Amino acid sequence: MKKNIGLIGFGVMGTVIAPRLINNGYSVLVYDIGADARARAETAGCTVSATPSEVAQKASIILISLPKPEHVTGVVRDGDDCLLSGAMQGSVIIDTSTVDPLTSQENAKVAEALGVGYLDCPVLGRPVACGNWTLPTGGDPKYISMVEPVLKTFAANILHVGPSGQGNAVKLLNNLMFGAINTITCEVFALCAQIGMEPKQFFETVSSSGAGTVSKLFLELGPKIVGGDFATIFSIDNLQKDVGLAIAMAQQSAIDLPFSQAGQNLNEKAQAAGLGQEDSSALVKICGKPQ
Repeated sequence: MKKNIGLIGFGVMGTVIAPRLINNGYSVLVYDIGADARARAETAGCTVSATPSEVAQKASIILISLPKPEHVTGVVRDGDDCLLSGAMQGSVIIDTSTVDPLTSQENAKVAEALGVGYLDCPVLGRPVACGNWTLPTGGDPKYISMVEPVLKTFAANILHVGPSGQGNAVKLLNNLMFGAINTITCEVFALCAQIGMEPKQFFETVSSSGAGTVSKLFLELGPKIVGGDFATIFSIDNLQKDVGLAIAMAQQSAIDLPFSQAGQNLNEKAQAAGLGQEDSSALVKICGKPQ
């Protein structure tokens, strides 16, 4: 009999995780509030459940992939149909979402009081790289050993980085760097157009130079900006959310992040201009314009 794995959220990440699980012999039980997502899950060969509680009653390992901290907390421990209302003792909940450390710490405390393990296990890597992802993982290492075969179906590296919340901290720190590179790349291309430098020429010159400024993100964003292709890989809305969580994490430690805040101001300006659902490279559209 195939082992059941729960999957809460069939969005961008859930969509690529599920086939990996199925191809490795697992049955995937999905819960998602969206009718379109539920239909896609069924088409992908998953079984759709009516509530998170129903998933937890049938699966001892449950993955979560949701947009925001409040969504995660709501699914885990709010209401009669939450995961913890149906979870069996000895189950493990694995949150792959990008949330703040405090959210994971609070959820883990409630879960473990009920005999349920909890790991914060956010993804480092693009959806297209599923299978080669790195998962910085916070929580009790004993739970990692229990779920490692499942995680290895969609990740190449599972790294224990500390107690509950530390996986989230790694992800937010990483996304601060993403935000900084994204902002400066978009500003540079906006400036190209204003000084008469052909953006394509600039990209081709720098990308082939071996300069220390050439990052994988620059190599991805450059062609999108040059070609006017703003199809979403990682949206401005998601970037603004992640940078906001990281800035809030810093504020809790009385750390000021003026550079990140400046980039966040541009993210919010792009959202106000209706660009939130476009790719982060679309920030170029508002860079250089009067504040």
